[in-house]
Amino acid sequence: MNLSSSWGFVKLPLRLILIVPFVVQISTSVGLVGYLSFKNGQKAVNELADQLMNKTNSLVNQHLNSYLAIPHQINQMNADAVNTGLLDLQDFERAVKYFWKQMQLYKNLGYNGYALATGQGAGSGNYPGSQASTIDLFPRAVNGVSKVYSYATDAQGNRTKLLSTYDYNTFAQPWYVNTVKAGKPIWSGVNAWDGEVGYIAASAGYPIYDKNGKLVAVFGVDLLLSNISDFLRQIQINQNDSVFIIERNGLLVANSSNQKPYVIVNRQTKRLAATDSRDPLIQATAKYLQQKLGDLQQIQDQQQFTFDFKSDRQFVKVTPWRDQFGLDWLVVVTIPEADFMEQINANTRTTIALCLLTLVVASIVGIYTSGWITQPILQLSQASQEIANGKFNRLVEVKGISELEILAQSFNHMGRQLQESFTALETANQQLEKTNAELEQRVEVRTAELQATIAELHYTQAQMVQSEKMSALGQMVAGVAHEINNPVNFIHGNITYVEEYTQDLLHLVQLYQKYLPEPPLEIQEALLAIDFDFLEQDLTKILQSMQMGTNRICEIVLSLRNFSRLDEAEMKEVDIHEGIDSTLVILNNRLKAKPDRPEIQVIKEYGKLPLVECYAGQLNQVFMNILNNAIDALEERDRNHTLEEIQAQASTICISTTAQDRTVTISIKDNGPGITEAVRSKLFDPFFTTKPVGKGTGLGLAISYQIVTEKHGGKLSCYSQPGQGAEFLIELPILQASAYS
Repeated sequence: MNLSSSWGFVKLPLRLILIVPFVVQISTSVGLVGYLSFKNGQKAVNELADQLMNKTNSLVNQHLNSYLAIPHQINQMNADAVNTGLLDLQDFERAVKYFWKQMQLYKNLGYNGYALATGQGAGSGNYPGSQASTIDLFPRAVNGVSKVYSYATDAQGNRTKLLSTYDYNTFAQPWYVNTVKAGKPIWSGVNAWDGEVGYIAASAGYPIYDKNGKLVAVFGVDLLLSNISDFLRQIQINQNDSVFIIERNGLLVANSSNQKPYVIVNRQTKRLAATDSRDPLIQATAKYLQQKLGDLQQIQDQQQFTFDFKSDRQFVKVTPWRDQFGLDWLVVVTIPEADFMEQINANTRTTIALCLLTLVVASIVGIYTSGWITQPILQLSQASQEIANGKFNRLVEVKGISELEILAQSFNHMGRQLQESFTALETANQQLEKTNAELEQRVEVRTAELQATIAELHYTQAQMVQSEKMSALGQMVAGVAHEINNPVNFIHGNITYVEEYTQDLLHLVQLYQKYLPEPPLEIQEALLAIDFDFLEQDLTKILQSMQMGTNRICEIVLSLRNFSRLDEAEMKEVDIHEGIDSTLVILNNRLKAKPDRPEIQVIKEYGKLPLVECYAGQLNQVFMNILNNAIDALEERDRNHTLEEIQAQASTICISTTAQDRTVTISIKDNGPGITEAVRSKLFDPFFTTKPVGKGTGLGLAISYQIVTEKHGGKLSCYSQPGQGAEFLIELPILQASAYS
């Protein structure tokens, strides 16, 4: 190597000058392409993992919100049943049958029952390994200690045999003590149930008090938590992922592993901490969180971490989940990076190999071009700059020298290889984006299906409960009517004879007065003492009042029997006006004047209607729901006005009926506050209600719509504007479709 400093530069061989810059340029391109490919893959993995964990968290939160609401809904229904008189907690035999029926509707319950403030109570349980629900009775207690009698049951809930008896101290049970201490509905904790099978359950308590604030009873429902683990396994993306739920003390509630969150030792169920889980990934994740955070109570917001497990990077997201009744859990989602990196690493290796191959080819070509210093070299230099700028379609044409022609061909080949490499990389990225989109779409479809299934289950459960309540109401009304009917008929039938006998006696006294105008002094004093003239006049009036009273009672009894219609389960022709009048009799107390509002006037504009073929009892239920809503609307309007404003505008409900060729129309219209269009469009949707929590279920109009349209082939519609009242129109066919065929 010759060195010269005449111009201040080191002179190098031309071969070296041609080779070194070319090789450095290609090496830089190869390194940059490889680095960008790797970083883009890492970014895509992080974004996809975050999306999947967010989707999983969303699904888990939705499931927990709906599943864990069931016990408190059951307790609320039972409290409502007690308040309305449908459930008598002192009648242990009937009460335990009521709870047994609920256990058949809700298969995920472990136990459902109550205890009175005296320590007495009853309940029904689905114990592990048993074929049917049991019935437990403890009707006698001393200082909270009672003897529990546990019975097996048949398919109708009847006791078949005594399974066991044991002593039970109600006042020492956490579910009872914690609920009484809180004085409101709460979760009393997650409990382990012992036995050969064993399970864990969350206990929900609900206290009820009398009007004086004195404790009456405590309802308790145990909800099995195994369903949560089953759900976590269903939404698990692949076998390498892990989803688990823990309490703040580190104990497992549920997990997506096939391993249960508890162990059974000598028939005793022992809950496991997440750090003691038999699933290696769950155990490693819990230990990392414990080491990273120390105290799980510190986690108040969603947090995300990464750690290494078996030389594989793991993405971890921890999300707090709480509810209004005291549960405070952590949802942990773990996804291995390897699930996404396999294809990306393969693409990266392919890209690097192609770039290295291109580098080798370019270096060889550079060596062969080192002997040429003229224009072809300049052309090649310019072409390499254009390729570096992304113009891969640049071609070099060299003629006359075979070596340079070969070099030009090799250079052109290099450009095509780079073009193919970048095209392959773009194709791989597009395929990855397509895969991500398909996965997101599948998760969204599954989420929508689960939401629809849960909504349908809630509506079916609520509809069954509503049907049971109406059936119980019908039975109670029919029973009351029957019990009143016999003594009233006796009184009503004998008043006529009493009146005749009284008139005979009065006539006899008048004859005595006629033929003995001057009776003895003792008789005169007696007549004066009892004021015989007044007695004679008032006794006749009293008998007439008694006659009118018994007539009124007979009318009420007839209306009650007509409303219940327990003997008319099949369709038959009935008088629609009878059903409406019977319903008004039932609601008469709500129509009367109250201290804060005047009487609600009912205006009847009945047309001449033929007998209508229908389910009478169900149609009476529709009348009851619509009239109840009208009364609620009028009471709501009156609550928002002064007494003077209320008296200036009388509250009215107008009921009119008309008949057409094949249909009858019943209109029920009130002059209440009216309904907005936004509310009116949702009136017949299940669970939609504008009433406060605990005042309405949102099922009355939905069930009424189903009865009119599906059961009778009719129409139910509502017309209303704010400030102008509301009108409900019921259109019914006089005869069902089969009668016209």
